[in-house]
Amino acid sequence: YPPLTPFLARIALTLLGDSTTAIRTLTALAQCGVMFCTGLIARELNASPRAQILAALASFASPVSLIAGHLFQYMSFDFLWSVLLIWIVLRLLNTENPRWLLAAGLVCGLGLLTRYTIVVVIAGLAAGLLLTPARRLLWNRYLLYGSALALILCAPTLLWQINHNFLALEFTSTIHARDIRIGRTDGFLLKQFFVPAHLLTVPLWIAGLWLLLRRPASARYHPIAYGFLISLALYTLSQARDYYTAPLYPALLAAGAILAVDWRPWLRTTQYTALAFAILSTIALGLPLAPPGTAWFRTVMSYHGDLAEEVGWPEFVAATAAVYNSLPPAERAATGILASNYGEAGALVHYGPALNLPPVMSRVNSFWLRGYDPRQPQTLIATGFSREFVEQHFQSCELKAQITNSLNVANEETKYNKYIWLCRNPRDPWPILWQKIRVWS
Repeated sequence: YPPLTPFLARIALTLLGDSTTAIRTLTALAQCGVMFCTGLIARELNASPRAQILAALASFASPVSLIAGHLFQYMSFDFLWSVLLIWIVLRLLNTENPRWLLAAGLVCGLGLLTRYTIVVVIAGLAAGLLLTPARRLLWNRYLLYGSALALILCAPTLLWQINHNFLALEFTSTIHARDIRIGRTDGFLLKQFFVPAHLLTVPLWIAGLWLLLRRPASARYHPIAYGFLISLALYTLSQARDYYTAPLYPALLAAGAILAVDWRPWLRTTQYTALAFAILSTIALGLPLAPPGTAWFRTVMSYHGDLAEEVGWPEFVAATAAVYNSLPPAERAATGILASNYGEAGALVHYGPALNLPPVMSRVNSFWLRGYDPRQPQTLIATGFSREFVEQHFQSCELKAQITNSLNVANEETKYNKYIWLCRNPRDPWPILWQKIRVWS
């Protein structure tokens, strides 16, 4: 992945501390930015203040938006840049001032520093402009200036990719093939009705798409509608994940809000009530508000897998430390830790130093790129691996603990990566072993 999100995470950890509330401040602000930009989009479409507020609330009701605000992840900031880019294109269409292409270049550069999938949004909007008379707004020097600005911003990550043989392509193709294989891309079009935007806001965004496409007064905004349709088609053809399209919907919700405030009173009241229910249901199922042990809590944990994955990390690290501290002092000093996935590796990096654990190795993604422990330890605590894996790569292994959590939440660690092993004597020298065990995840 590009480097901006980890850089912002480092800023948050340094300035705000490592409490869960503090670390989520920037992502929550990013989603507030999405709401604000949705209101701005509505204003560019000549919406009334009431319609602007309705549009912002409709974007907040999106399950992806709430999750992106709660979790510190690439999607959190990618969502903001994409919606901001759509607003900038609207400003370009309304003002016909080509200097807005500089702002577009800035946001495209930030987007490419965050998540490469923004190229689909960029391609959709560019095609939408080229397919309409608005193409004339592109043929000027500011397009070159904006493009140069985007290139300068993403030059560090581009140079890194060149020096690493465009490793992101190998990573992305592997992950994409896995997602297709295990069914994560199934039902893409059907899920558009309840994942990237809430099911109860479907009438709003369908009305918005109709307004942008069919109303004569909205002909100026055809590039936005075409951008949505082209981006959706690109995502469909590439068998993308359903939530990738989330940044495409705020513009449609903004347009739909313009119509909704003028609907007949009973229909308007129905939509407002549905929106209120959408917001409440999204909050109830998307945030960790339920008391542990209740039916509500169990429902949330089964519905929202990301919340389930937040449970139990300090306990996992404590269990690993207990295995480490059970070793004789001489052996402990030469023991390493190998984690099977980035969640376990990240938890050990974060909580491990306070428990005097040694540096952590992992076979996954950029953890693997950082290399193995230079001590080349012959004794390892291996977390999250199957029996088949450890027996294949080590001469002797002993099961020392199973990963659990005090809330009895079933997640990836307790179901699939639940073993903590004590292994000795790798079957291959470390340089060879390190090449064998690398995985993308």
